[in-house]
Amino acid sequence: MFSIVLFQPEIPPNTGNIIRLTSNIGSSLHLIEPLGFSLQEKQLRRAGLDYHEYSTLRVHKDWQGFLDACQPRRVLAFSTKGRACHDEWHYEEGDFLLFGPESRGIPENLLQSAEISAILRLPMVQTSRSLNLSNAVAVAAYEAWRQLGYPGAYWPG
Repeated sequence: MFSIVLFQPEIPPNTGNIIRLTSNIGSSLHLIEPLGFSLQEKQLRRAGLDYHEYSTLRVHKDWQGFLDACQPRRVLAFSTKGRACHDEWHYEEGDFLLFGPESRGIPENLLQSAEISAILRLPMVQTSRSLNLSNAVAVAAYEAWRQLGYPGAYWPG
């Protein structure tokens, strides 16, 4: 499976929604500090509901701490600065899908770092600035999951 990485997320309900999403698709979630909230916040718990127990959540002190702990082979950054469309990329087991903070996105120095394998973009109309973080993660995650054949998905019969 692939993993979702949130670099310095700021809004508790977005992260709560992403906890719920990763729990439902069998993906792990990595949060890179500093966080704009406490993991105990009521808004985070409400959005994540009772999915915390089903999620694999890791918190890393900083970008280097994440790299050291996970040693990712491929990090796919999602940014409005990307040229390649999210559905044109071939996702692989073990990919890390990286998303930036809500107010500013992934910093330019991080986008240009050697650890970033590709910068992908979700299509939007020209007058749009960006999608909500939890919506962007859902769109990208479901495309990656689809390409991998929905491993672990339950299909009631």
